[in-house]
Parts: sequence; structure tokens; C-alpha cells
Amino acid sequence: MVLKKKKDIQVAALNVGHQELETLRSFADAEGENLAALLLHCLQLTDGLVQIHCIKQIVPLLEKIDRNQACDPMFQSCLDILGHIYFSVDPKNPLKKVLTSSLNGLPEPFFADAVRSFTCCLQEELKTNNLYSYRRVIDNLASCMENFNLGRTSVINLFKDVLQFLQKVLVEIPEENRKFTGNHIAQTELMHDLLIAIRVSVMLVQKVQEIIQGGLWKSPSSPVWQSMCGLLSIFSKFLRNDDLLQNIQSTSGLAIILLIKTMCDTTEMIADLVNHLILHSVGNSRVPEWFISSCGSLCTEDIPGPALLFLCQGALAMLNWKNGDMGQSGEKLLLDIAGVLFTLSLQLKESSLEMFLSRILVIWTNSALDILESSSLSLKGSLNGNSEIVGKLLEYVYSHWEHPLDAVRHQTKTIFKNLLQMHQCTMERSDCVSDPFFLGLIESLMRLEWHVKGKYTCLSCLVDCVGIENILAVNKMIPSQILEVMGDQSLAPYASDLLETMFKSHRNHLKSRSLYTSWFDEWHETWVSPLLLILREGNLEQTAYIMDYYLPKLLKCSPESLSYMVKILQTSTNINTGSCNSRGSLGALMACLRTARAHGHLQYASHVTWGSLVSSAKIKQGLVHQHCQVRIDALGLLCESHRSTEIVSLEEMQLVQFFILYNLNNQSPGVRQQICSLLKKLFCRIQESSQVLYKLEQSKSQQESVDDSIEKDPSGILQKYQDFMASICNSLFEALFPGSSHATKFSALTILGSIAEIFPDPEGKAQAVFQLSQEINFARVETIMECFSSTFEEVKILAFDLLMKFPKTTVHFQDSLKLQALFRAAVDLSTSTKPYDCVTASYLLRFLIGQEGLLSALAVLFNNPLGPSLSQAGGEEPVAFVERNALMVVKYLLENLEREISQAESSLLQAAALFPMYGRVHCIIGAFQQLSLNNLTLVTEWRSVVAKLILTSYRLSAVVAPVVQSSSPEGLIPMDTDSETASRLQMILNEIQPRDTNDYFNQVKMTKKLNSLDLEDLAAGAPMITTSMEMKGKDGQSCDVTAQAVLVCCWRSMKEVALLLGMLCQLVPLQAVPEAPDELVTVEQVKNIGNYFKQHLLQSRHRGAFELAYTGFVKLTQVLSRCPNECLHRLPEQWLRDVLEEIKSSNPSSKLCATRRSAGIPFYIQALLASEPKKGRMDLLKITMKELISLAVPSSDSQSSVPQVHALNILRALFRDTRLGENIIPYVADGIQAAILGFTSPVWAVRNSSTLLFSSLITRIFGVKRGKDEHSKKNRMTGREFFSRFPALYPFLLKQLELVANTVESDSNEWKLYPNLYLLLLILGRLYPSPMDGTSSALSMAPFIPFIRRCGHSAVYRSREMAARALVPFVMIDQIPNTIRSLLCELPNCTDLCIRQNHVHGMLLQVFHLLQSYSDSKHRANSDFQQELT
Repeated sequence: MVLKKKKDIQVAALNVGHQELETLRSFADAEGENLAALLLHCLQLTDGLVQIHCIKQIVPLLEKIDRNQACDPMFQSCLDILGHIYFSVDPKNPLKKVLTSSLNGLPEPFFADAVRSFTCCLQEELKTNNLYSYRRVIDNLASCMENFNLGRTSVINLFKDVLQFLQKVLVEIPEENRKFTGNHIAQTELMHDLLIAIRVSVMLVQKVQEIIQGGLWKSPSSPVWQSMCGLLSIFSKFLRNDDLLQNIQSTSGLAIILLIKTMCDTTEMIADLVNHLILHSVGNSRVPEWFISSCGSLCTEDIPGPALLFLCQGALAMLNWKNGDMGQSGEKLLLDIAGVLFTLSLQLKESSLEMFLSRILVIWTNSALDILESSSLSLKGSLNGNSEIVGKLLEYVYSHWEHPLDAVRHQTKTIFKNLLQMHQCTMERSDCVSDPFFLGLIESLMRLEWHVKGKYTCLSCLVDCVGIENILAVNKMIPSQILEVMGDQSLAPYASDLLETMFKSHRNHLKSRSLYTSWFDEWHETWVSPLLLILREGNLEQTAYIMDYYLPKLLKCSPESLSYMVKILQTSTNINTGSCNSRGSLGALMACLRTARAHGHLQYASHVTWGSLVSSAKIKQGLVHQHCQVRIDALGLLCESHRSTEIVSLEEMQLVQFFILYNLNNQSPGVRQQICSLLKKLFCRIQESSQVLYKLEQSKSQQESVDDSIEKDPSGILQKYQDFMASICNSLFEALFPGSSHATKFSALTILGSIAEIFPDPEGKAQAVFQLSQEINFARVETIMECFSSTFEEVKILAFDLLMKFPKTTVHFQDSLKLQALFRAAVDLSTSTKPYDCVTASYLLRFLIGQEGLLSALAVLFNNPLGPSLSQAGGEEPVAFVERNALMVVKYLLENLEREISQAESSLLQAAALFPMYGRVHCIIGAFQQLSLNNLTLVTEWRSVVAKLILTSYRLSAVVAPVVQSSSPEGLIPMDTDSETASRLQMILNEIQPRDTNDYFNQVKMTKKLNSLDLEDLAAGAPMITTSMEMKGKDGQSCDVTAQAVLVCCWRSMKEVALLLGMLCQLVPLQAVPEAPDELVTVEQVKNIGNYFKQHLLQSRHRGAFELAYTGFVKLTQVLSRCPNECLHRLPEQWLRDVLEEIKSSNPSSKLCATRRSAGIPFYIQALLASEPKKGRMDLLKITMKELISLAVPSSDSQSSVPQVHALNILRALFRDTRLGENIIPYVADGIQAAILGFTSPVWAVRNSSTLLFSSLITRIFGVKRGKDEHSKKNRMTGREFFSRFPALYPFLLKQLELVANTVESDSNEWKLYPNLYLLLLILGRLYPSPMDGTSSALSMAPFIPFIRRCGHSAVYRSREMAARALVPFVMIDQIPNTIRSLLCELPNCTDLCIRQNHVHGMLLQVFHLLQSYSDSKHRANSDFQQELT
């Protein structure tokens, strides 16, 4: 492995004022040996690292001073200066830590004087009144209290002043924050300062206990007491203020409990007062006055759920739960906190609060474990496995173990683990194995399906608790069942972790009770044999994940198992060699050996020889096996090694050459990637082992070699390396012949790129075993350049990157004619009508820009001498030729583009047929990519070019915009250009303006009949276009233009303009420098670009156009969100409010597209919301979602359905946007309600948008479909988990289902179709019953059952079938027999006069699905039930 070079540490040097320097000079002795001279020398240095060495000499110098000399005024002055230095140094500067460390060793005679000096300096610091200097003072206070005796003593001396300063800071910062409403950057900085101030306050109270423990300060008239009360009042306000960051509220909750703990006299009082806060009540006369006045509002007023949550966190974190110090009051408080947390878990659904809650529950279980060590019997009874609290904890675990947030899932596992330990603490010497609580958990977990991730983590905890033997006794097939699941990548890590826990536990258990031979065979039979069976016969994904996740852990636990596996597989390799669909024994053998070698269990030519494991013939057979994964494993066996310096043998090199001969043209992209990755590892081994060989060759001491595999002749091995690499390069270049396949080119170029990266030209005297540049000649450079003509862009990228990795001298073109020919070819390709040709032109021009002779060649080509800005003036610093070349190319392309736009303005058809303009813009973007745009030299020239480029982009966009903004851009131009259809062309071009405005959408339009069209009047109203004349090419031949050609030209032009403007926006300076002279883009230009994006995103109809405009707009919004210019920073919020208002107003004249799923409007809003900082309060998202959901829900007073359609389409896009992550989850329930209600609308557009929104919400809730089975449980959820995550849906779905069920049938024979029944049953059918579901859940499933059963009477077959599936999760397993009996009893008798077959069929379907669920649950029915069915 290549070690990364350590970064040089930058240390800012110390600086003091002129007066301090003069003081030191006056005290410094002539020899420069006293303290003043040392400090003077230190401060005169400019290198911070050298100053560190000087500071470290201070204490040794003082230790030599006699005690009597310590009173010298020189020392006091030096200590004063040291104090000033300490408080002026930035806290992140390493000098701060060095000063702290050195002064901690200050000799005792100097300590009192030093304290006096530091106290004076700190007192001056506390007098600061500048709000923006508060952060520096706060940081200094934190440094003083952090392992710094001198600073801590100074803080104690000024404890009253420090408290008053912190109180002032905590009041002034929120006031200042309110002044910057809308300026997120300034507000974020102030909020961070406020958070640090609160943390320092907590640290101060925690660490300075000497002052606090005394009783004098507890007098109400004491300034310290008043400050403490003031801080408590401030933190109480912070806790209730939802405008503050949650981290601030959380830390305030900690501070409140800490202050109450500090100010109380007894531990019982602490528990009582905290209980008042938690339970939100003050009904005791013993409550002190200071508590009522400071934080009584928390007990008497309504406080939000998050505030209550943070108070619980503070109580659990700040109070001492060990040793039972708080007595019965503490035990009661712990139980009360649990009740509050369980209530909050049903209310708080915001992702950040859910993370807080899961973390706090972990702290609660840890506190419960602490208090159980010395608790009363009553508390043990309240916390055992059968108690209500443990039952609710288990409910929380079951409903959150598959939570989308990794942090919540991880905390859930910890809660379950602590829960098991809690039960063990309450047990009185009983065996865990026979305990009913543990047996019940094992049984219920084993009944769960294996696709539930939580099952693995909980079983792992139970294995640690009760041992594997008890679980294997329940089900011996567990290893095989878990291995079967490992074909799913999302489950493979969980399954492998559980298997590791199990086989380790089993190994230890067997080892402790039997001899080695007997237990080892049993262990192999249990854990290794199922593995070998799947490796031979399993599918590709399953075996791949087993190799990645499980096999390394098995071999690490038992390396000796390798010989057992190889022995079994060797016996069957000749019989079962595998096929294109299965690995066979040979493939399994390759997989085992590859994994063993990669993880250090096998070394080539070491003590375990290859001959005893596998022959070269077998490896060769594996390298050309029918199954692609067997080939990869065989190659991995050769390339991968646990040590990066292991020597590559001649046999390995020959086998690799044999592999490359047959596998470069592999058609699978995934296999090609693996081949290239493995060969790169081999080249790294060659490079690193060659360095070892060079050292051995230089030392001439082969006997000292630590690796027996290194031969006696290092130079011979190095020569073999060189020959091997040269042979590989020859093979790869030969594969790049004209006409070779895309797969071959991709593989060859990727491997050559790896070689160029690993074997660069050596710098200085460094030795290199191989240099790719030595294998490169002009013919091979041309071979690589020919790859630019490939129709696959990834091949062009690989070829260009490879050329850029070569030394400049290798690819330097001296021939001016050659450069001119390449440039002309690139320019011609840039106007080709084939889109991939302009990509070729871009890469060719980017390559030419790197040629030093390009500028002079172009000057000859155009007969145009270099301008003064591009030529090298004598005596001036030479401008980098790359920048000069890029400027020349961009100017040339821009001139041509302006000329072509002028022609396109008169004839867009001619432009589309002869010179589509998007190629020019694409090449300009490519030229910019060759530059470091923030480090340009020719700023003046570039500024004018950028300004012209922006204006030209607007012109180009104006030319093509009518097409992409047309209501039907796909068929705008007719296919024919003959004279008979010329008049029709006039009519179509006249209708080029958008026709799907709100006005058009709301009113019925009657079109004239075709024969009544007055073509003469129409022609008079539009400019005459003679396409036959304009479609003449350069050779005089007529060219036809199709609608597709025009559309491609227009939307690609819009795409390139959007990408160009997005790139130019990134040139905006991110420092607060007003109108910097070297900036390329002005504020006004950025505003105009923003308005451009706004216009085209909101008005474009073609998806290709607005999708790429969205890409550029995202770049702009990202820049604006970080821009210090307040005018620019506020633009996204203003744009968002404007578009929401326009959507809401439903103005008939609005140009917003009401068809095509609202076209670019959702993209526009997505870009604006995605730019909002994710760690902030997400105010824009909250405002937008509230507004959109209010519009999406049907209302009786709405005049138009257009706003509702827009809202539904935008919501769909936002719920699909992964960047919003879990921040969008709190709005899922509202989205479901809007979609279901919208599905009943009489307007088709609303129903259509509601369907699309519902589809995206189903994916967001249940995950992306991971199988072909529509009813697979992989994309389902238990009813408990669903309704606990979205509790608002419980009453809504129940009410909607009741409405539908009441009208699904009538006494008459008429029936009515209810569209939302399908959606209701689709959601309910996605739920499934869990053996964990109990009757204690507040969200009982029972009320749904009668309505679902009635929906099964529907006249629609699909509704009956879905109702039968939806009924299953709502019936508890033990209630299924009674439910089936009830259904059978409802079946009509044969004597009934009126038998409705739909009713009979619906009930029989429900019986069928209930029986199927009952049998799948492995909860077998008793004999009575079976007998009754019979």
C-alpha cells in the first residue's frame, strides 16, 4: 500500500505590541540567557515551529532560578507578557497547547505571580464589549479550564465576573441574531457562538466545584447566586425557543438540570424538582422560590415536545444514578422519565428528534443498569422482562429496528442489548437458558421472516446472552437459512455478523466440552458444509456476498478450516467443473483460495505450496471458465495479496498474460471493472516490491531478507518485471486497433491508465522498475487519439485522461501543420449534426490547448499576429501557455458562434441542418475545464470574454426557446419540405408560442376545421420561410431537415447554455470582498443568470431542456447559499416565495406549464430547496411543504384545479429527491392523505397527478422494489411499524375505509366504483403481521377488520382480491381460527333465494389468504382446529 505523505503543519507565529518588545529589551541581559532574552528572541522569530522550541525552554530556565531571585521585577513583567501572549493566541494554534503544557510545569515560587498576571489579563478580557470579540473570550475561558492549572485558578478567582460575562453574552447574541433574519450565514455563525457559550457555562459549573461547594454564595443577595438564577432563567427561555438550533436546545436542557443540581441542598430535592419539570407540575409547597422564579414557566406553561425531550436527556446525563444516591425519589424519577419518553416516541416524528430520542433511550437503559446494582425490590419488579416498561421498550425496538436512519437502528440494537442485561440483573440466580422471558424472545424471533434486519441484530444479542446451543436446539437449519438470504446485498452484512457471532459461540461451546478432533468435525459440519454447497451451486450475487462478508470472517476465526474446504473441493473439481450458470467445485475452490490469500491465510510459494492446493492447470482452467465470476476469482487469486510488497512470481506473470489474451473483450461492465481493479492491485505489488528489491540490490545482503520467497537475484526479478510490463503494454496497444469493440477499448485504456498512474516518470534520483513513457511513440499517441472518434463518451474520457498522464515531452507536437490539421478537424466536428461528434471536438480541442505550439500555429492559419495580451513581452513574467491557448480557442469559437447565431435568427431550420450551435458551446465548456478558473493571469481579457459569452448565451437561448417552450415541441416542423406543404409550415410556425397556460387549460378551445383555414391570412401574419432555398449545403446539394433534427438542435443548445452559465456562476467569489478587481462575474450578471434560469425552468416544455437547465441552476443555488453578499444570498428564498405565490394565485395569464407534469416547475423548486443547508432548521422546506400540502388537499372554495395539479406534481418530485433525506419524512402522512383524496377528483389531471404522487410515496415508505414478486415481504412493513411511524394515517385510513365500505354495495343491484378504494387497499396490503405484535399497542388493528371484510363484497374482482390480502396483517395469528370460522358462517346456504356470487367469492378469498398466512407463520394450528376444518 502506498503511504500518503504527511501534510506540513502550518503554525502561525506569535506577535506582541511594540511596548512589550521594548520592555523585554530593557530586561534582557547581554549574554541572552535570562527569561526576558529568551522571550525576546522567541517573539522576533517568524517561524511558528521554531517558536514552539523556544517556549519549551521557559520552564527548564525557571527551574534553575533560585527562590530568592523569584521576586525580581523582570520575572513579573515576563509573566505579564506571557499572559497577554496566551490570551491572544488562536485556540486552534498549536502554540496554545505548547504554552499550556509548559506553564503547567511552572515552578512553585513563580506560581502565585503567574496567577496574578493571568488573572489581570483575564479580567481585561472579560471587559470586552464588542459582540464579535465574545467568541475569542469564550474560547480562552474554555482553554483555561481544560487541563490548565494556572488558567483554572484564574477563573476561580474571577468566578463572579466570569458568570456575569457569560450571562451578558447569552443575552446579547440572540438579540443580534434577530437583526440578521434571512441572512443564514451570519445567523449560523452567531448560533455556533451561542452554542459554545452554553457549553462553556456547563463546563464552568462542572469543573469549578470548590467555589460552588461552599455555602456562602447561596444567599439570595449573593452576586454569584443571582448570576446562577439568571443563567437558569436564560436556559429555560432557550429550551422553549423553537427558532434556535436543536443542539442549542439540547445543551440548554443539560445546563438546566446541572444548575438545579448545583443549587439544591439535598439529593432528594434534586429528584423532586426535576420530577416537577418532567411531569409538568408544581403542586408542592416545598418548591423553593428561586426555582419558581427562574424556571417555573417550564412547569406552568405548555412546552413543546422537543423541550421535554431535552429535559429528560439532561436529567439522565447530569444526575448520578449509581449507588442509589437519590433513594426512592430517584427510582420514581427514572420510571417517570421512561413514561414521558414513551409518550414522546408517539408524537415526535422529525428525523433529528427521532435520533435524539433513540440516543436518550439508550442513556435511560444505561442509567437503569446503574441504579439496578443497588435498587429496591420494587424497582427490580418494575424493570424485569415481564414488566410494562420492558414491554414498551420491546415495542419501541420492534417498530424501529428497520428505521431508515442508521443511527436509530444502531441505538435500537443497544437498547435491546441493555434490556436483556436489565432482565438478567432482576433475575435471582436463575438460569438464563430456562428463563421464560428469554425463551419467549427466542421463539418469537425465530418465527419472524429472515428479510427483517432487526431479527439478525436481536438474535446476535441473544446468542451472547444465552449461547448458540439453545438456538440451534430450536432450529438446526439456521446456518443454511441465513446463507440463503445472503443473495440480498442489504441483508448480507447483517447476516454475516450474526453468523460470525453464532459460529464463534458454537466453537467456544464445543471446545469447552470435548476433544479437538470430535468437536472440530461437528463444527465443520454445522458451519462449513452449508457454505461449500452454496459456493458450488448458489447464484452469482449470493456467492459474491458470501465471499465478501462471510468467508473472511470464517477463515479469520478458523484458518485451519481452509485445508478442510480445499480437500473436499479438490475431490470433485474434475466431476463438477461448473457451467455458465454455476461455479461448480472449481469455482468454489478458486473463491476459497482467493479469499484466503487476500486475507493473509495463504502465501504464494510459502510454507503451503501451490502444488498441494491447486495446480497451474486448474488456475488456467479457471481463468477461461464459462462462469465470469470464476474467471474473476482465479485472477484475484493471482493479483491480490495480504502484503503489498509480496514478490510476483514468473508463473503468476505468465498466467496473467494468458488471462489478458482472452478477457479484454468481456461484455459485462461490472466484470470489466473488476478485471481492471485486480490488475491495478497487481501493478501496485510490482511497484512496491520493486522498491524492496532495489534496496536489497543496493545493500547486497540477501541473507537478511525477511521473506523467503525473494530469490537470490533481485536484479533478475526486476528484469522480469520490466519484460512483463512491456509485454502487457504491447498487448494493450495492439488491442486498440481501428474497429476494435467498445469493451476492448474500455479495458485496454483503463489498464493503461492504471499503469501510467502507478509507474510515473521518476523525479530526481528515484529508481523506477518501469516507465510507460518509454513504451510510447508517436504512432501510439495517434492510436490513443483515434479513440476520440468512438461513439462512447467514456472511451473518449479514458483516452484523454491517459494522454494527460503522459509527460509533456511525450505528447508534444512540434509540427505546426499537424496542429493546424487537428484544429481544423475539431472545428468542423464542433458543427456536426451528430451529437457525439461535438464531444469528440471538445476532447480534441482540450488536448490541443495543452500543446505549447498551438498559438503560433493558429496565428499562421488565420494570418493573424498575436495580440499584445497573448504575446510574451520582454521582461514580463511569461503567462502559462495553456491559459493563452484556451483564451485563443474560446475567442475563436465565440466569434464563430456569434456569426452562426445571427444566421439562425433568420433561419433556424438552416442552422439545425447545417451548423447546430450546441457543439460550439460544448467545446467552450471543455476549454474552460482545462483552466483553474480561480487562478487566472489574464483577468482583464477573460472578464470581457465572459461578459460577451453570457450575452451570447442569452441570444442563443432566445433563438431556440420558442421550440422548447412550445406546447408540442416534438412535432413542430413537418417532415416534408416540398412546395405542397410549405403553406402548412407557415401555420405551424405561427403556433410556436406556448398554448398550455392556465387560461388555455381552464377554457375549452374549439379548433377550426382544416378546410376552413385561411392560409393566405395566416401567411400574411408570419414571416415567409423558403426552406428549399435555405437548405442548400456547401456543395450546393439540398438538405432535408426533420422535426427531430430541429428539436435536437434546440434542446441541446439549451442544455449547453445552462451548463455553461452554471459553470460561470461558480466564479462568484465566496469571500466578503466588495467588487474585487479580479472577479470575472459581477453581482448583476449573477442576478441576470438567475432570472434566465427561472424563466426557462418555468416555461420550457421539453424535458431534455429543463432537466439540463436544472443542472446548471443547482450550481447557481449552491453558490448563492454560500455567498456572503446578502443581496445574492437572499435570492433563492425570494424566488421560492414568488413561484409559490404564482402557483397559488392561479392567474389565467400565467405562463406556468399546467401539463407535462408541470414541466420544469418541480425541478425549479427542487433546486431552491436543495441549496438550503441540511444542518440548519430547513425553514424553506417547512414553508414550502406547508404551502404545497394546503394546495394539494381538495377544497370546496377553489376556483381552479391548476394549483392543486402543480402542488401534487411538485410534492411528487420532492418526495423522490434523495437529497432531502429524512427531512421530508414528517410530511409523508400529509402527502398520502392528499393523494388519496385527490384520487376522487372529477378532474382527470388531478387524478393523474395524485396517482404519480401516491406511487412515489409508496416507494419512499416501503423502499425501492427489490424483487419481481409483487407481494414479496421485502418491500413491506409490519402494521405496528407503519402506524408508529405515521400515526396520523391511522384515523385517516380508518375513516376513508369506513366511507367506502358503507357504500361499496347497496340493496339495489347498482354498484358504484370508488377509485380511492384501490389506494387504501394497496397500502393496507403492504402491511404484514408480525409475531411481535401484541395487544398492548395503542394503535389496535381490530377496527379495520369489519370494513376490510365488507370491501371484499365489491363487484370488482381486483378489489375483492386486494381486500383479502389487506385483511391478513390486521388479524392476530391466534385470532385467525376464529376469524375463519366467522367468515365460513357468513357464507349463504344453498336454500337462500338470493345468493350474490361476488360476496361468496370475496369471503372465500379472505379465508384462503388467512390460511396461507397461518401456515407460513410456523405457528401451527392445534389438532382441534385441524379437525374442525376437516
